[in-house]
Amino acid sequence: MSEEILIALIGLAGSGLGSIVGIIVSSRLTQYRLEQLEKKVDKHNSLIERTYKLEEQGALLEEKVKVANHRIDDLEAAQ
Repeated sequence: MSEEILIALIGLAGSGLGSIVGIIVSSRLTQYRLEQLEKKVDKHNSLIERTYKLEEQGALLEEKVKVANHRIDDLEAAQ
C-alpha cells in the first residue's frame, strides 16, 4: 500500500472519529438541556396547581364570610 493512501485512510478515520465524537457530545448537551427545561416546567406546573388551589380556598372563605354576615344581619334584624 502506498504512503499517500495510508495517510488518506488515517485522515479519513480521524475525520470520521471526530465527527462521531462531536455528534455524541452535542447529543448529550441537548439531552442535559432538555432535562433542565423539564425540571423548570415541572416547577411551573406545580406553582400553577398551588395557585389554583389557593384561589379555590379563597373563594370558599369568601362564601363563608358572606354566609356569616347574612346570619349576623338576620340576628340584628330579629332583635
